[in-house]
Amino acid sequence: MPSRLRLTAAGLTTGAVLLGLTGCTGLDQASAAGISRDDMVSEMAVQLARVTGLTYTATYQLAGGDTATVTQAQKPTRTAYDFPGGRLVEETAGTVRCSAKRECTRTAPQPATALPLPGSTLVTPEAALALLNAATLDQDVEVTPHDTTIAGRHATCLDLTRVDGTPTSEFGICVTNEGALGSFAATIAGTRYEQAMTAYKEKAAPEAFEAQTLR
Repeated sequence: MPSRLRLTAAGLTTGAVLLGLTGCTGLDQASAAGISRDDMVSEMAVQLARVTGLTYTATYQLAGGDTATVTQAQKPTRTAYDFPGGRLVEETAGTVRCSAKRECTRTAPQPATALPLPGSTLVTPEAALALLNAATLDQDVEVTPHDTTIAGRHATCLDLTRVDGTPTSEFGICVTNEGALGSFAATIAGTRYEQAMTAYKEKAAPEAFEAQTLR
């Protein structure tokens, strides 16, 4: 369902990248004028949904200086989230959850859609996509677009406010041209969550999906 979004004047000027890790170039008036206000959020949701078909390894800087890594491979499809609070490996055959001590438990497949991952401030692409999909249904959302470069990759960014039906009423998100989550920032239940991609490789190391101690 298309939404009637409000395009703020700040969207026509240079924006600042989340966490201040890289510079950015703003959208000029001609470019902004060519973007439908109704389609802006839904187009980014479609762009981020492409992440499910990627093979990649992305490293993120989190709030407080911690780092996390997301690794995804195809054939078979599998994704590993490695963060300070532990590790989560999703495969078609099951889900492996590991503590910070790498004590792991395998369960039936359980996609990581929670926001954020338990014991972590890492927001998954799936969780960010859920927020975007909810925002497309909100007719009162205000959106400020800008472009930037994250980890050497061009990214499209949106800052959204007055969002209803989600854990946060405002959030900022950047998505690379490939469809990877470039950055995310929001305050959820009084806690600040920020992450920005610092490295990106179009390959996935097999050892990223291994669990050290399985029980």
